Amino acid sequence: MPTPPDAPHGAPPSRRALVYLGVCVVLVGLNLRTVFSSFAAILPEITAAADLPGWAVTVLTTAPVTLLGVFAPLAPRLARRFGAEHVLLGAMILLAAGLAIRGLPVAGTATVPALLAGTVACGAAIALGNVLLPSIVKRDFTHRLGLMSGLYTTAIAASAALGAGLTYPVLQATGSWRAALAGWAVPAVLVVALLVPVALRHRSGTAPAAGGGHSPWRSPVAWQVTLFMVFQAMMSFSVFAWLAPILRDRGIDGGTAGVIVAVSILLQMAGSLTAPVLAVRLADQRVLNAVVALMAGGGFALSILGPLQLVWLWTGLLGLGQGALTAVALTMIALRTRSSAMAVRLSGMMQALGYGLGSSGTLLVGQLLAWTGGFTAAAALFTVVGALAAVFGWQAGRARFVRE
Repeated sequence: MPTPPDAPHGAPPSRRALVYLGVCVVLVGLNLRTVFSSFAAILPEITAAADLPGWAVTVLTTAPVTLLGVFAPLAPRLARRFGAEHVLLGAMILLAAGLAIRGLPVAGTATVPALLAGTVACGAAIALGNVLLPSIVKRDFTHRLGLMSGLYTTAIAASAALGAGLTYPVLQATGSWRAALAGWAVPAVLVVALLVPVALRHRSGTAPAAGGGHSPWRSPVAWQVTLFMVFQAMMSFSVFAWLAPILRDRGIDGGTAGVIVAVSILLQMAGSLTAPVLAVRLADQRVLNAVVALMAGGGFALSILGPLQLVWLWTGLLGLGQGALTAVALTMIALRTRSSAMAVRLSGMMQALGYGLGSSGTLLVGQLLAWTGGFTAAAALFTVVGALAAVFGWQAGRARFVRE
């Protein structure tokens, strides 16, 4: 197992240690979305083979996002008590276990409980990782804030693409949906092995105190950043869930729709990589935040209503805007705080509400489809959501800090 070089306790980490930690942060990000996209990629096969009831399908597809909001507030408390590195290691162990549990070879009646147990474990683990990564970047990579923010947010986008693109081929190769799901525990276990020396290098409880002082829940700046995150998340999860069905509804065949979605995800990764680097170089981020929010909202609406012959342009605009929007929303955690202690608290607040409320976007699209029989109403919805994201992004982009 590779190990980072030791450093005296309390001393600044060496360059080699920082590089090693940076690699670990990126690899953690590369495991934080496979649970969502892998299940969706083979949902018809799982439903048919396991005879899943309708309520179980609904719970298993919506619960992980909801759990991100439920467990996110625990991360600052756990980090303060045990240290961010130890909590991150524990989260990755929990994630690996949850991914493996989803593929356990259990009897028919135990299939749903196993899937539910694994999903809950994964949701809790991902919530902790979501909160801790921005605070670690804030603490240890201030000199490379834009680069590291871009790298780990791009890794998160890539994890969704990997889950969507590789799960079905694994199912075809193995003939087992259980193996296709459980296989995603393997990269998580590898990251656990890499994180062990990072955790050993830091004693438990050495994180900066975050219990006293000004609460982000009483800060107008924190609320602006949080609402920016809420509307970003509403679009982000709706894109994952509904872009392919929207394209199919417009008459595009399944194969072409899959290619269009894949290209859109690649552009998301490009936006995720470049937007944070630009954000940290600007005096403030008002214009950047507003522009990428309008790109995402407009691209979503045009993917539904725009001329079909330009669908590649609309979905490309959506992908680039959505990737940049997600990345700058997460980068606001570091840019609007002065310390890693406040960064982890702000991250817990904004991701609890961001994912908790943001998951409503997916459900709203489904309800609008049921009520109207089409996606036109969803286009109107995300025009409004994009505009609200731009408003709060403009406010969050002002060069101010959460009071500490």
